[in-house]
Amino acid sequence: MAGKGKVLLVDDEDIILDVSREVLQFLGYDAAFAKEGASAIELYAQEKEAGRPFDLVIIDLSIPEGMGGQETIEKLRSYDPQVKAIVSSGYANDPVVQDFSSYGFSGRLTKPYRINEMKTMLENMIPKS
Repeated sequence: MAGKGKVLLVDDEDIILDVSREVLQFLGYDAAFAKEGASAIELYAQEKEAGRPFDLVIIDLSIPEGMGGQETIEKLRSYDPQVKAIVSSGYANDPVVQDFSSYGFSGRLTKPYRINEMKTMLENMIPKS
């Protein structure tokens, strides 16, 4: 069964964005992408104000050339306390990844992404309306 929902994925690596685009489309999700947190917040706000809110945001924890996951979730939460966001990282032992809910995240995805893990996460996080 195809997924339903709108996902914003934030990552600074082109290969991650390209592969994620293919996976999300394959799974049936409407997806948008940002390379760092500031542009993600801007896109999130634009879509929410236009009446087309994102159902879920997946944010890379480490973005060396821009706003990373921790700062991004803080700003997103101050804009929209109901935001659902997943922290994404290749570092499973990072404290933010280990204790994601204490940092305002709703879940975690470890890189490299596995299609089944991503599919399960999306199905659990986005209600079937």
